[in-house]
Amino acid sequence: MADKKAGVFFEGSNWCHRVRILQEDGTTKYSKRRGFKTAIEAEASYRKYDEEYKKAYRAYHAASAADFGFKDFLVYWLDEIYRTRIESTTYMLASYTLYNLILPNMNQEIKLRHVNAEYLDALLETVSKVCESAGNKSRELLNIAMKDAVEAGYIHRNPVPDTKPYKRKKPKITVLGKEKMKFFLEKALESNWYLEILLGLFMGLRKGEISGLKYNDFNVEDRSVRIARQVTADPIVSKGGSKIMKYQLIEKPPKTPNSYRTLCVPGAIMDEVMERKQQNDLRKEQLGDKYIDNDYLSCAVNGLPHSASSLNNALSKLCSRNGLPHLTVHSLRHMYATILTEQGVPLVKVSALLGHSSIHTTFEYYCEVMDEQERIISFMNESFVLEESND
Repeated sequence: MADKKAGVFFEGSNWCHRVRILQEDGTTKYSKRRGFKTAIEAEASYRKYDEEYKKAYRAYHAASAADFGFKDFLVYWLDEIYRTRIESTTYMLASYTLYNLILPNMNQEIKLRHVNAEYLDALLETVSKVCESAGNKSRELLNIAMKDAVEAGYIHRNPVPDTKPYKRKKPKITVLGKEKMKFFLEKALESNWYLEILLGLFMGLRKGEISGLKYNDFNVEDRSVRIARQVTADPIVSKGGSKIMKYQLIEKPPKTPNSYRTLCVPGAIMDEVMERKQQNDLRKEQLGDKYIDNDYLSCAVNGLPHSASSLNNALSKLCSRNGLPHLTVHSLRHMYATILTEQGVPLVKVSALLGHSSIHTTFEYYCEVMDEQERIISFMNESFVLEESND
């Protein structure tokens, strides 16, 4: 499947891909090609254009590589190479790391070809004092940059793996006990977000995946759903900086190619899906042309997607009002994975259900994964689902 990180994305009614074209003066022109019927066609075209660009790029810069300053390379790399293959949110973090952590702490000019592990260790030691995660994030970014420098032929070897590692700051994730979980669901049932909460807690969906669900993704007879897109807030960031100009909600492919997946839907959740459809159909009838019908399951009164923060804000209020620990959609996903693990589901299949790493993407593989999800359905029906949810 196509991945926006690979330059392929869905826009309007067609698949498209980004294009980089090297100009005679060495600058890069950005454009896009559109009109592809499938993601596979778009990705094939993207690969062709990308190889042509890389070949031209290497040929142009080969002669001047020896004179590349380390600072100049990092700035050039971030905006001309790395930015073209990452999400805007990733660029924002990378830009902050480079311009606010790495560059201000580079006390001396040095050529790219002279950068070694000793120099980087000294730099990272200084950077790590800025905040708890600074050392890890800076080392991570430098490693990607130096890998690309090797690929481009600027240097022969990446020195970053020889530097001192820095621990990654682990996020604090809350898991509710059984009694608190029941209480949480009782209160969730009284809110307008009950279905979205069930989708996160008992199917492990990401926030953007919940927002991107459409009714035609569901197979009522098989009680299954195909995860095929996400709706997220895409920040528009100024070039060369980390300032967000504005946000826009966009529909795009799932987070990774392996996030395309087919999942079983517990009966109680399918009932909630059908009830939500009736509610949305009624609103559509009442509002007429004012209802923007994109077939979204989770949407505002007028049919448009909720804001990117709406679900987490609702969870925060729900927990705060009822004396529960702070929860996010990611917390629900984590609890889903915890339940599966405690039920004895192998880790590789938990990863597949969550849309994480796996080498198998065929229909047969998904059928195998779906068999395992009977455990979460059984656990849900026996332990958590409230009788009121079936009324």
